[in-house]
Amino acid sequence: MRVSDQLDATFAALADPTRRAILTRLAAGEASVAQLAAPFDMSQPAVSKHLKVLERAGLVLRSREAQRRPRTLQTEPLQAAATWLEDFRSLWEERFQGLDTVLDELMAAAEQERDDE
Repeated sequence: MRVSDQLDATFAALADPTRRAILTRLAAGEASVAQLAAPFDMSQPAVSKHLKVLERAGLVLRSREAQRRPRTLQTEPLQAAATWLEDFRSLWEERFQGLDTVLDELMAAAEQERDDE
């Protein structure tokens, strides 16, 4: 999968709060569909649909242990998304620092005007 396709799939999967909650649960360790479905007010088939989205995005891996098919979190796509976002964080920090400078100058000018009155 191309990097841009992987990012698209990752962000699409993360757009849903149920899927984010599933990933949070899987961060604690592997779990079955029944365990993942327990905290939600939805059927196991509905949770399975969310899991399929997460699996297609590469965020969840399904394994097989006898009759069990536990899911585990795969962090590589999340790391790729974090790396991509980091570039934007740096950009926004620079812009916010520039805005802070402008605001400080405006506040200093306003204080000077009050002192001059």
